[in-house]
Amino acid sequence: MTAPEDRTPSEKRATQQGREALVGVRPRGDVDLALKYLTTRSDASAQLALGVAAAYRWALGLAAQAPVTGSSARHTPDLRLLTAEVDAAVVQLEDPTTQPGARDFTRGVHEALAWVCGYSDTRI
Repeated sequence: MTAPEDRTPSEKRATQQGREALVGVRPRGDVDLALKYLTTRSDASAQLALGVAAAYRWALGLAAQAPVTGSSARHTPDLRLLTAEVDAAVVQLEDPTTQPGARDFTRGVHEALAWVCGYSDTRI
């Protein structure tokens, strides 16, 4: 468990008010479960699953760099940063020169972060 002093200000406020902290628009516990569920799935391609896992880990603040842009945040990324990463994924997905493996990874990032941001109701 994260020590109280390691939480971002919004996580501290949410905990103090008895609500669960949000990752994007989703409760942190839902994103944690999505990441754990992903590790038991076998129907997704390897690169897609790696993209989804990278997105969830970054959204949860468990990875230092964003999966598509490589940008870093000092704290758990907020909705603005999460949305910027979704937009960057869209740009890469629309690039016809993107290689198939990289496209699958990026599609995984896009689908996961679209769910985290509330642009999709489909959890990967």
